[in-house]
Amino acid sequence: MNAPANTTAALGGAASLAERIEALDWQRICADLDAQGHALLECLLSPDECAALAELYPQEHRFRSRVVMARHGFGRGEYQYFSYPLPEMIAGLRTTLYPHLAPIANRWNQALGIAVSYPAQHAEFIARCHAAGQLRPTPLLLQYGVDDYNCLHQDLYGEQVFPLQVAILLSEPGRDFTGGEFVLTEQRPRMQSRPEVLPLKQGDAVIFAVHQRPVQGTRGTYRVNLRHGVSRLRSGQRHTLGVIFHDAL
Repeated sequence: MNAPANTTAALGGAASLAERIEALDWQRICADLDAQGHALLECLLSPDECAALAELYPQEHRFRSRVVMARHGFGRGEYQYFSYPLPEMIAGLRTTLYPHLAPIANRWNQALGIAVSYPAQHAEFIARCHAAGQLRPTPLLLQYGVDDYNCLHQDLYGEQVFPLQVAILLSEPGRDFTGGEFVLTEQRPRMQSRPEVLPLKQGDAVIFAVHQRPVQGTRGTYRVNLRHGVSRLRSGQRHTLGVIFHDAL
């Protein structure tokens, strides 16, 4: 089954998307990631692009697997992992965002004393994943209905892990759904967890730490663990695109 013509056209805007990403204020994004462990990219995708991506969900041939969260204790709702080849827009997000994030990831690893550095281009990093047996693509579409939610978690799929990932809200709060806020928690040593709720709008993206980030304290740098999830939907339906840069075992 082929995608509808309008969907195919909307997903074909990789060049304009690359221009949008290049034009972002990366100095501000870097500062926000260092300070908070996350950075908001407002209006990264247009409403038409969001709708086109959400419309992929019923197209089973585009996905390698489907997960019903309640069966695994992950929450309620479901998600599907894309198969290769990825839709053009999703592949473009991976390859265009990664070169801006790799220097941040390298600096974080250096601060944390982690002896792993990331290459400048995403294709090189994916080759490293595949050499380690991590062959399965990880970008995913998530779908939530009334009373669905996603428990706090981390997206770790193997030894090769890129420490930043991106979530993009494809639905419009207040129109398509209510509730369903994106939630981050940060656990610092010997302190209680700090929660943060991000009020995303349709087309907004958030870059955030997958697992850990460095924080400068009075006695040097220490590690902070982060988890993310989605609060309970009170009405409607919510779709999200997850862009993870490492592949899975």
